[in-house]
Amino acid sequence: MTKVGIVGATAYTSLELIKILLRHPDAEITYLGTRKEEGIKISDVFTVLTKTFDMPCSKLSKNDVPTSVDLVFVTLPPTISMQYVPQFLDAGIKVVDLSADYRFSEKSVYEKWYKVEHSDPTRLKSAVYGLPELFREKIEVATLVANPGCYPTSALLGLAPLIQKNLIYNDDIIIDAKSGISGSGREPKESTHYCERNENLEAYNVGVHRHTPEIEGIISLIGNSDTFVYFTPHLIPMNRGILCSMYVKMKKKVTTDEIRNVFNDFYAREPFVRVCSDDKLPKTKDVVNTNICEISAKVLGERVIIFSSIDNLIKGASGQAVQNMNLAFGLNECMGLNLKATMF
Repeated sequence: MTKVGIVGATAYTSLELIKILLRHPDAEITYLGTRKEEGIKISDVFTVLTKTFDMPCSKLSKNDVPTSVDLVFVTLPPTISMQYVPQFLDAGIKVVDLSADYRFSEKSVYEKWYKVEHSDPTRLKSAVYGLPELFREKIEVATLVANPGCYPTSALLGLAPLIQKNLIYNDDIIIDAKSGISGSGREPKESTHYCERNENLEAYNVGVHRHTPEIEGIISLIGNSDTFVYFTPHLIPMNRGILCSMYVKMKKKVTTDEIRNVFNDFYAREPFVRVCSDDKLPKTKDVVNTNICEISAKVLGERVIIFSSIDNLIKGASGQAVQNMNLAFGLNECMGLNLKATMF
């Protein structure tokens, strides 16, 4: 039985982790740590867990390293996570970090976009980017997995097959992405108040969204070329789900069927990627509460339009984190990640 802890246990992603891990046949939650709340049970925060999982939470300290865990999921915010991760690794505990603190191999890129000095730069080169469909073999031997962001997960899964086949220009990629409100996290802020978000659709952080360098970095890595993406995220008035529409320019003329065959071949053995058939297009309702990414594409003129949809809290965060845990411990990759997760 793999003993796991959750550091930052009151995040939306932590609730999803708990729900998945409670049905995981080879995982046991043995530690919950929080920065803010003290002397509480997790079911006091997430009342849906009442009488199902009432574990007390421990107050986080940077010197407090639990001895009862084999792996910790760190769900702390960026710039905070790196203050805690080193202690776990030094104690021989594997880490899946859901923040952005270890997603960049170059310290300068992180510091440019997150506006702080990285406090643990020596581990940036050894951290493994946790997108199993692209980096499975590295994840299997990793001690520190940098779980991808939600937008990058959806975008990269849609783009990767065409990039690896050298079918598109990597310096002319347009990503129009829309996310539910939970993508902004659980921390209260004016922009996510009901009256601000309800009956409203708007773009945000245009040209400065922190997921931009993450997407560009992985595309450059797998495509071995310079990359530029025009990434525009939007918030939509629903709880969860992401839909990316991506416009890419082809290097040679291909048909929609040929593009679809590329996707089918690339993802033929992937349990959590579903390529749409015929003219069906991805929609969030078909992937919400699952670890599935649904993909489709259509050729229009000299461009391919790629559509990719995920649940931002599961495949875009907690489900993928458990997928990475399974790989890191040699377990069946699908353990705990049944196609339709249910509420308690």
